[in-house]
Amino acid sequence: MVNAYALSFGGLMLLGGRAGDLLGRRRVLVAGLLLFSAASLAGGFATSQAWLLSTRAVQGAGGAMIAPTALALITTTFAEGPARNRAMGVYAAMSGGGAAIGLVLGGLLTTYVSWRWVLFVNVPIGIGIAAATSVLPESARRLGRFDLSEAIAGTAGVALLVYGLSSAGTDQRGISHWADTKVLASLAASAVLLVSFVVIERRSRNPLMPLRIFSDRSRSAAFVIMLIVATVLFGVLFFLTIFMQVVLGFSALRSGLAFLPFAGTVAVASGIVSNLIARTGARPLLLAGAACTTIGLFWFSRISAHVTYVGGLLGPIVLTAAGIGTVFVPLSLVALNRVRDEDSGLASSLLNAGQQIGGAIGLAVLGTVTWTVAANTLRGQVGSSRGRSGPPGSRPEAWPVACLLYHDALAAGISRGFLVAAGFTLVMLAITALAIRTRRDDPAVAGTSAPQRPVSGAALAPSDR
Repeated sequence: MVNAYALSFGGLMLLGGRAGDLLGRRRVLVAGLLLFSAASLAGGFATSQAWLLSTRAVQGAGGAMIAPTALALITTTFAEGPARNRAMGVYAAMSGGGAAIGLVLGGLLTTYVSWRWVLFVNVPIGIGIAAATSVLPESARRLGRFDLSEAIAGTAGVALLVYGLSSAGTDQRGISHWADTKVLASLAASAVLLVSFVVIERRSRNPLMPLRIFSDRSRSAAFVIMLIVATVLFGVLFFLTIFMQVVLGFSALRSGLAFLPFAGTVAVASGIVSNLIARTGARPLLLAGAACTTIGLFWFSRISAHVTYVGGLLGPIVLTAAGIGTVFVPLSLVALNRVRDEDSGLASSLLNAGQQIGGAIGLAVLGTVTWTVAANTLRGQVGSSRGRSGPPGSRPEAWPVACLLYHDALAAGISRGFLVAAGFTLVMLAITALAIRTRRDDPAVAGTSAPQRPVSGAALAPSDR
């Protein structure tokens, strides 16, 4: 269910962002919203697995049209400076708030109504947002076309990368799948297709992804940092949910409510940062956010099967969310700073593609660490107890002992996964310190009082022309 959406969403992201640049962003956004709503309606009526998975894939295609064009519209609608900073802050806050509402509403609908309503509820929301986009200005259509070979190479390459990473890693039994034939074949084919895609782009007159987008070192670093943020965020939220539901015994609804402080802190931090960035600049905020996230994840790594939500989880949840909320706004501004108007959809799609690929990396790498440590810990516990009273679970009265052993092992694995995630954010901190540089005539990201300028091709630096 997750992969059906992730494959089409991640694979079509570049195509969706570029379609907005060439065909008009509002037009593509509305089309994506209507496609997503129609797929949600069809999925709610599904009577077979194939039907449901197909609608999930179509939902992903709609999402690939929505995500990059929505962010690009913010970039082109609001001029660089305070206006765009506030818009990015609202965008980040709504993303965090939407995630929280989705968790809680999903738990409510699944528990008290039906899983089908998790899909049905998207229909009025999508149609309502599509109607509201009439207030947005339409971007100009650009000269260009979609080359079939580059579209296939780029889309299939990213999709196979996401699929290979999603299928890799170690499962709950401690069995690694990194050497599976389908994983190796997917990753190898992805590498070939993505290299071919770059070669095609270098020779194309109308490239789907003009390589000039990577000419700015800070922008390229921002794309890598987003990949790391998504790697950490997806992995942590996934395994924290497992910890709450399996070890602490939370229901799906209670788990959703437990994440409200996370989403709320992200929203508050994003709002504060959007007001600070014009004075401090992007780099100090990125450094502070990376450091805060690292400390929060290290705090997470101290958890055990005996912690409580308030005593052991709430503190690191708030601290990690504050760090991520501090990073989101300046990261988006750096990635979209001085981007040509005709390339803003592409830059936005690269940010979103980084999130999707990073999420797959997070589940694969952190999953490998977590389940390997958990399985090895459980084997050691079972081995030490076997000689004393027989295998845990061999007698009815031994079931509570077996359950406790499993909880201890699972907590040990998740703790180690959080520690590895903290290592990722240390790398993010190093990349920020070494690669992020801002110019003094960019008030949105440099923290100067330079005069605000409109976004236009004439205002671009010579290196970006």
